[in-house]
Amino acid sequence: MEVMWIIVGVVLAGNISLWIFFLPRYVLRKVNQMQDEMVNRHYGEVESMYRRMRGWRHDYHNHMQVLKAHLGLGQYAEAQEYLKRLEEDLAGVDTVLKTGNVMVDAILNSKLTLIRERGIQVDATAIAPRDVGISGVDLSILIGNLLDNAMEACEKVPREDRFIRIYVDILKKQFYICVTNSMAGKAKKAGMGFFSSKGADHGLGLLRIDSIVEKYHGYLNRQAEDGVFATEVTLPLAQE
Repeated sequence: MEVMWIIVGVVLAGNISLWIFFLPRYVLRKVNQMQDEMVNRHYGEVESMYRRMRGWRHDYHNHMQVLKAHLGLGQYAEAQEYLKRLEEDLAGVDTVLKTGNVMVDAILNSKLTLIRERGIQVDATAIAPRDVGISGVDLSILIGNLLDNAMEACEKVPREDRFIRIYVDILKKQFYICVTNSMAGKAKKAGMGFFSSKGADHGLGLLRIDSIVEKYHGYLNRQAEDGVFATEVTLPLAQE
């Protein structure tokens, strides 16, 4: 009997050792995979936005010819209607935010296009220094995750109640990001954080936000009330 318990103990110890050895590698592989997928998606979104902008510029001459034709024929109502449609089309491709940081502009404007396409009311104010002291990949993952999570939460809310508020600024020599969004019900607490209802991959996304904030010795604050969720991130600016 004693020998059997020894064998059982050895087997259990071996299994625990395997888990301790392989689990961190598995988590790291999943995180890296998710990071690569997110970066590729963000670059794809930015490329799509600028491709639409180039297409609009390419058609500019044709639009002017149509407008001149309407005006030459005295068709002022038709010209006005055509201008209205052009304005609506341009609103979908215009870079509405110019923060001062090229990477932040690219991420925010690509996400703003997606937010509007999903019928979410958005209010965005953003100012960023040219150098925030954060790598482009980390910045893309951080802001991308914050806005992806906000969009996913809004999609569970009736269309007329969907909103996202984005505020990016420099506060007390810190790079400050705040994303507030509507959500269904109230978020569930899990220890010091919040529980994710989107599965393991979404949970890894939250962990990536946490790890990037920790990497740059920043501050992270998540707050939830009934129907509203807010995330604040504060990161030290690059030393001049």
